[in-house]
Amino acid sequence: MTYDEFLTHKIQVAPETGLTVADADLHPRLFPFQRDITRWALRKGRAAIFADTGLGKTAMQVQWAHMLYREKGLRTLIIAPLSVARQTVREAQNFDVVVHYTRRGEDLIDGVNITNYEMADQFDPRDFGAVVLDESSILKSVDGKYRQQLTMQWADTPFRLCCTATPAPNDITEIANHAEFLGISSRVNMLAAYFVHDDAGWRLKGHARGAFYRWLASWGLAIRTPADLGYDASAYTLPPLTVIPHWVASEITSPDKLFFMGIHGIQDRVAIRKQTLEDRVAETIQLIQSTPGQWIVWVGLNEEGRLLHAQLPESALMEGKDDPETKQRVLEQFQDGNLRILITKVKIAGFGMNLQNAHQIVFVGLNDSWEGWYQAIRRCYRFGQTQPVAVHVVLSEAERPILENVRGKEHEALTMQKELICYMQPYEQDELAQYTTTTADYVEDMAEGSHWRLLLGDSVERLKEVASDSIGLSVYSPPFLSLYTYSPSERDMGNNATAEEFFQHYRFLLDELLRVTMPGRLTAVHCAQVAAMKERDGWIGLKDFRGDLIRAYTAAGWIYHGEVTIDKDPQAQAIRTHAKGLLFVQLRKDSSWMRPALADYILLFRKPGDNPVPIHPDCTNDEWIEWAHPVWYGIRESDTLNVAEGREADDERHIAPLQLGTIERCIRLWSNPRETILSPFAGIGSEGYMAVKLGREFIGCELKPAYWRVAAKNLALANKQQQQLSLFESDVSE
Repeated sequence: MTYDEFLTHKIQVAPETGLTVADADLHPRLFPFQRDITRWALRKGRAAIFADTGLGKTAMQVQWAHMLYREKGLRTLIIAPLSVARQTVREAQNFDVVVHYTRRGEDLIDGVNITNYEMADQFDPRDFGAVVLDESSILKSVDGKYRQQLTMQWADTPFRLCCTATPAPNDITEIANHAEFLGISSRVNMLAAYFVHDDAGWRLKGHARGAFYRWLASWGLAIRTPADLGYDASAYTLPPLTVIPHWVASEITSPDKLFFMGIHGIQDRVAIRKQTLEDRVAETIQLIQSTPGQWIVWVGLNEEGRLLHAQLPESALMEGKDDPETKQRVLEQFQDGNLRILITKVKIAGFGMNLQNAHQIVFVGLNDSWEGWYQAIRRCYRFGQTQPVAVHVVLSEAERPILENVRGKEHEALTMQKELICYMQPYEQDELAQYTTTTADYVEDMAEGSHWRLLLGDSVERLKEVASDSIGLSVYSPPFLSLYTYSPSERDMGNNATAEEFFQHYRFLLDELLRVTMPGRLTAVHCAQVAAMKERDGWIGLKDFRGDLIRAYTAAGWIYHGEVTIDKDPQAQAIRTHAKGLLFVQLRKDSSWMRPALADYILLFRKPGDNPVPIHPDCTNDEWIEWAHPVWYGIRESDTLNVAEGREADDERHIAPLQLGTIERCIRLWSNPRETILSPFAGIGSEGYMAVKLGREFIGCELKPAYWRVAAKNLALANKQQQQLSLFESDVSE
């Protein structure tokens, strides 16, 4: 594999394991954007369609399933909310597809079958070649055990499709649920690759933004309007939406308090809803009776629905206890305009139903769920609605904070959805065009001064410009499995998803490093063991990075020459890393978790061959006695160049430059004055700074432009300090 091929292979996108079809193979009633998304989902084989309400998810999933049967003879099971299943059967007829409703799988047909989530465990996945989760966002509301069971049940099904509305970009749970069900990635791997955990919880890494949205777009297309993907959206303009609060005056008491002190927690919300029930119902009845037309009435308590139904003769009440046939009959009557008032709960009919025949909604009370609010409104405020939609909310004054909370969540979620679409748009368009871009633009440049040359770019590429057998010593710290911490580039060796991929990438550098090093000379590698973390790796412990490096270098032709352990302060390390094994609280709680602080190491490797120029180190015998010790003491952790200038807003960590004292010992011990020192990971220029100050030549490579610019400043500073020292020595000699 060439280096370019490896870099392309590194780009994290979901594989295409599906079926290629032409536009002409799909039903002519599909709009162009629906045809392209359906073809994309078929090509992927395992995919998610995150499409806003009214954009035709039903049509696309039915066509997806139909094509799999027509082209590959695969039977599909669509799993949908109870209220949606029979609606899908009806809508499929518009696309000349037969969808068979089944409750237990005893009457399957060859083709497209549909059932409800409640009955999913009754089906044998071996009977199907494809499965569709309709309204798949429901996965985050169901019991975790059931969700995991559903994921495992269909884990071996080759074709899988999820369909739901556009998720918010910070809804890690929803995205992770979909990725796991589709077999794209586990939650742990997704978090390790793209997210970081801090005091605010999980958040997307700054440098991972492009890579994450490209990865997400490779298996999930998010669309609010056809215009998001560059299609004509003239038929998808929604009429105005108005939210109208109705505040009812109700006397509210708190059993254990003299005065009502405001609404706090779930218990207060439930208690107030029950106390104000009759007043809210009366206000709702007056509103509906004074306003003609169809109404959707969303209730939260059974008693609310029953009181309303008893006093509204033109209404039908749909409850959870009703059988599927009764629910379907009521919904069809309402959809056909033969029922004026539909009374039900959001969890019964709030997901997936097409009820745009109505344009008047009333919430008889409210909870704090933004998703329930959004989905309930979207039953009629969806593409295809031709009338302005009025959303009435009947609450007591005490419940005002609930509406404010929901509207605040709504604003935040819609803002984030817009952000998600903005980031995903170019990657989605590339996906539909069957083309994938790279994560970041790659640039090269060069800066130079007296006795130094600094190359901007990928060290694997830029080292090709360095003459063979020309480097007297190389000193550096390689990155390791710190995904998207310092840059978004796939050329960054820190951006590897696994240890295996890292060392595959690293091998390209080791080959170049061996070529440019003088025979018999050394490379000094600074490293430490890598901690395994529960949230990233699933376990707590240590990874033997030091040992892995030794094996990698020897496999590349280097000779393992020796190593130095660098003493570290355990208390300072505990404060900096908050490692469980170093905390006093853990010492008192359970010392089985306690471990020594992690030392740093300098690993030495020698290039085979005879050294053509003997090294006469510029160190005293006393220094040699101290530095020949297997442990180096006296290296101050703060003895580094200033990192502040190199830090960017998206950096997840402060760059940790190698201590100048460590670099000095390496250079003075294992190189001659005026020989060339190399760092393939120059960072902010620490190795070059010391090389120049110690009378050596320096060549450095750095991938990140911000660090490269700071390194150039630091190397220029070393030149200036050397000039000042020369002037001082000249004055003294005179």
